Amino acid sequence: MKFELKAKDAQSKARAGKITTDHGIIETPIFMPVGTVATVKGVHQRELKEDINPDIILGNTYHLYLRPQTHIIEKAGGLHKFMNWDRNILTDSGGYQVYSLSANRKIKEEGVKFKSHIDGSYHTFTPENVMEIQRSIGADIIMAFDECTPYPCDYNYAKRSMHMTHRWLNRCINHLEKTPLKYDYNQAFFPIVQGSTYKDLRKQSAEYIANAGAVGNAIGGLSVGEPAEEMYAMTDVVCSILPEDKPRYLMGVGTPINILENIALGVDMFDCVMPTRNARNGMLFTAQGTINIKNLKWADDFSPIDDMGITFVDTEYSKAYLRHLFTVNELLGKQIATIHNLGFYLWLVREARKHILAGDFKIWKEKMVKQMDNRL
Repeated sequence: MKFELKAKDAQSKARAGKITTDHGIIETPIFMPVGTVATVKGVHQRELKEDINPDIILGNTYHLYLRPQTHIIEKAGGLHKFMNWDRNILTDSGGYQVYSLSANRKIKEEGVKFKSHIDGSYHTFTPENVMEIQRSIGADIIMAFDECTPYPCDYNYAKRSMHMTHRWLNRCINHLEKTPLKYDYNQAFFPIVQGSTYKDLRKQSAEYIANAGAVGNAIGGLSVGEPAEEMYAMTDVVCSILPEDKPRYLMGVGTPINILENIALGVDMFDCVMPTRNARNGMLFTAQGTINIKNLKWADDFSPIDDMGITFVDTEYSKAYLRHLFTVNELLGKQIATIHNLGFYLWLVREARKHILAGDFKIWKEKMVKQMDNRL
């Protein structure tokens, strides 16, 4: 994997870059649609490619390990072939999913024993077997196995957890060196900064992760319930330490406003279920603010979903029609809203990139943050 820094914003820490992998180019800043179980929910790969057009999507190690199981993915020739997606894929390590199973898991130095949310069967994730699972899935970018701490989190717990994440990182690196590639392309490995919302821990973790010398780095354990200001403060601390010549990935973030604010702090890559999950609940993100399409006010509004026409659904259907689909619980409504939201998120990061390259990112960002804060 290769990363080139193309431009830096003079008024903020925003950057425009270019990542090159064996599956193509990723222009940053980028948003990665979440394809948890080898599908971005409700969207055909053709629509994903032609209308939403992301350079990279995300798959989930925990979910793919449980279903369809790694031997099936391997038999298909890897996740790209299994789901017929010829662009980039990133897989998370399952650390966050294991964290969210709080009642059904035990964390020890060796790894994490957890109970499947599907059938209650017991499984163990260790840094070593998670590297093997990600080799089998075959994503272009794979993540270190970490422990994601909850919020709020006791200082001593956060400290112990961070040190264990660092020890796990060393085990991941050692095991990867002994584990050959399964397919005919390379995989890039990103470690993850932890440390909850404690500045000294975040600083320590960022220094440890920077010293690992990986080709890219991730920031985990944020967007787990802490106030946005704390998220920004931690991101700022970490980005000032992580090397400038490597991509920085903020995991699981966030709203369109969160994304712009974190781009301004020096983050290059994002993923979040929000555009797809909120779409299925009738919330649309637009440049002018958010729309709850279920509200009665849209019942006789025959204007297009979004005049900007970023994707085909925006001008092909009216707000009244989309509201009707939600009212009668028609699947098409959720699909339309999902395509719209993902299209908007990709438009937003690409506009951010244009403004970084043009040198007026900060002015544009401030205008957009104000506009997008409206409820329409």
